[in-house]
Amino acid sequence: MKKINVYLLLIFQQLIAGGTHIVAKAVVQDVDAGTVTFIRTIVAAAGLLAIVRIRYGPLNIERRDWGRLAFLGFLGVALNQFLYLYGIRFSTAANGALLYAATPIFVLVSARFLAGERITRRKSVGVFLAFVGIAIVIFERGVDFSSGYLFGNALILVAVVAWTLFTVLGKNMIVKYGALRTTAAMMFTGAVIFLPVGIPSALRFPFHQLSFLHWAGIFYLAIGTSILGYLLWYHALSRIEAGKVAVFTNAQPVFATILSVLFLDYSITPLFVMGSILTILAISITQTSGRMP
Repeated sequence: MKKINVYLLLIFQQLIAGGTHIVAKAVVQDVDAGTVTFIRTIVAAAGLLAIVRIRYGPLNIERRDWGRLAFLGFLGVALNQFLYLYGIRFSTAANGALLYAATPIFVLVSARFLAGERITRRKSVGVFLAFVGIAIVIFERGVDFSSGYLFGNALILVAVVAWTLFTVLGKNMIVKYGALRTTAAMMFTGAVIFLPVGIPSALRFPFHQLSFLHWAGIFYLAIGTSILGYLLWYHALSRIEAGKVAVFTNAQPVFATILSVLFLDYSITPLFVMGSILTILAISITQTSGRMP
């Protein structure tokens, strides 16, 4: 029953994540990624620290663990959030979701090199097909470096790798401090690390030009994604294996594509469909890898 509840929470987390791609795409058309990331992380860090204070009191993080938490903050904020927001301006919400759906593949590879987990023949086939599918998506509109489209997809791919390492390397801290404290400490350190980029961006930005919808989008990213979404993700990691948590990112392309068609006038190309099917098929193969030696 507890695992069923975790899976339901993960489905809800993926609904939030699917909406994140739509909201982020709309917001960064008018607000630069540095400013959005700065506001998002400050609000999220303050909110998470306040929740921890109310529930538990001080964070009570051991001094020796702050370095590891700072590295998680760098991965989760400076790399994942900032590069994703910067890249999505040049790409599409559906592409961003599909690239994040490859997280299980990267988790598999990371587990091999960081934890010595054996990769079976079936897993190898899945990894190969996933990279083919991702390549199709990245190059679906041709190799046009002047358009920035390829550049945006490449940045998002780096953000996905950062999210993978954030997932795999955060496991020990979650076990030690719990999902809430770990997420709060990670977001706090990430916000501090991002200050040299975020403050100059925010000082240059004309905030008086922002509409209510702009602010609503930024707070969705801060509260919905960075607080609730991250908490649900780390909560699930404290209950089940990283690979089983990561596989739920498969739902993101479905949610994001539907929302893109409804709200962003997004047109689905045959190559996108082909890449999507191939990537999701590859992920499914890796998740059933125990059936083939």
